[in-house]
Amino acid sequence: MGVFESRSFKQSNLSKTIKRHPSVFGVPFVLLMVAASFGLSTVTQTRYDMHDQKVKQVTKEQELRLDANRKKFDIKEEYFRLSAAADEDWEPKRIQRPKGLPEWGVPPTEPPSKQ
Repeated sequence: MGVFESRSFKQSNLSKTIKRHPSVFGVPFVLLMVAASFGLSTVTQTRYDMHDQKVKQVTKEQELRLDANRKKFDIKEEYFRLSAAADEDWEPKRIQRPKGLPEWGVPPTEPPSKQ
């Protein structure tokens, strides 16, 4: 197998400049990063100021302290509270047994006759 010939690479003016002065791309990049940092810090500060302003706004109810002792409404809790109240207000009451049925609920030995 033959040996490949070495061809010289013709460098452009741009590549020659980068080899001589590597800071041609480095310095603008660093400046861009620093400027972006300062720019984003002002945007971030504005965001936090707006959020703080929204949190500090006081509604009319909060001024009057109407919701200070208010309990959150829960439908299940209300259901159980009302059903417990209904269970307390009744008393078992005996009713008269139908004729032919003994006192303790034992069925008669013979079926009732149809008359």
